[in-house]
Amino acid sequence: MTLDAEIRVARGNFELELAVKVQPGEVVALLGPNGAGKTTALRALAGLTPLTAGTIRLDDQVWDSPPQTFVPAEHRQVGVVFQDYLLFAHLNALDNVAFGLRARGMRRPLARERADEWLNRVGLSEHRHAKPRALSGGQAQRVALARALATDPQLLLLDEPLAALDASTRIRVRSELAHHLGDYPGHTVLVTHDPLDAMVLADRLVIMEDGAVMQEGTPAEVARRPRSDYVANLVGLNLFRGTAHDTTAELDRGGVLTIAEPATGAVHLAFAPSAVSLHPERPAGSPRNTWPVTVAGIEQHAHTVRVRLDGTPPALADITPATVAELRLRPGTQLWAALKATEIHTYPA
Repeated sequence: MTLDAEIRVARGNFELELAVKVQPGEVVALLGPNGAGKTTALRALAGLTPLTAGTIRLDDQVWDSPPQTFVPAEHRQVGVVFQDYLLFAHLNALDNVAFGLRARGMRRPLARERADEWLNRVGLSEHRHAKPRALSGGQAQRVALARALATDPQLLLLDEPLAALDASTRIRVRSELAHHLGDYPGHTVLVTHDPLDAMVLADRLVIMEDGAVMQEGTPAEVARRPRSDYVANLVGLNLFRGTAHDTTAELDRGGVLTIAEPATGAVHLAFAPSAVSLHPERPAGSPRNTWPVTVAGIEQHAHTVRVRLDGTPPALADITPATVAELRLRPGTQLWAALKATEIHTYPA
């Protein structure tokens, strides 16, 4: 069965238009900044927000097709893990997981037996009698996931499932969640603004901005060929649009770059900040792109230092702390940037 959704939702001045298909066993991540429409799309799939137009169909089951058809949330085979998990504070872990089964009419003993099986699958059988306040963030996330999966949903919706976790817990729980999603045979839609969550958990990314799809593809495809500044920032690349004439590209925002492979017409040019080197004087030697820049900002970035450069073009450069000391970098320092043509990835715009 394929989930086939043509989602159109109008709310005031905001309009969401999203087409997405999800195959069985596939995880599709909706990724984008706040206000892009990700949560609205998830609520439409869940049956919490009716469509203004379009269709949500799972194989031969039509869940929403205005104005004729609307299947409410409680009658859709959907499991949801919310950002804050929304566990019932007065119920222990076992009864939280059993809640969805009981709501669907399963008798209490059987529902608790099924819930116990799921707690064991997520490694929490010893916490079956614990109330949510006694659980860590990672444990609460796994209880919420078990509750969503226990009902054998055809569609699993994850709304920022790791956002409430601290950094150290997030790494471990992300790995655990990837394992559970790998075993889930249904359709999964993940909503997130965290690129690492999307890259690790999803088979396919749908990048949304201002209610529309800006880019779609596998994590590797999106990371290699970003098509907007937002995506370039997510994957940590410098991105420019320009017009290519053979091995020369004139950039739309000013500046000219030499590229390794001849091209013609509108192109995107992407290169890693680590490919940009900084020099106190204009470097000589092997052919490369060089241009004057001024340091606009300096910040620690993982194990390197990221330098924001004003120039034509502006760029980001990743350098070592030793280079910062050697060049005595500070905002306002004037330097030369250098970039080999072979480090620039060029593709049609």
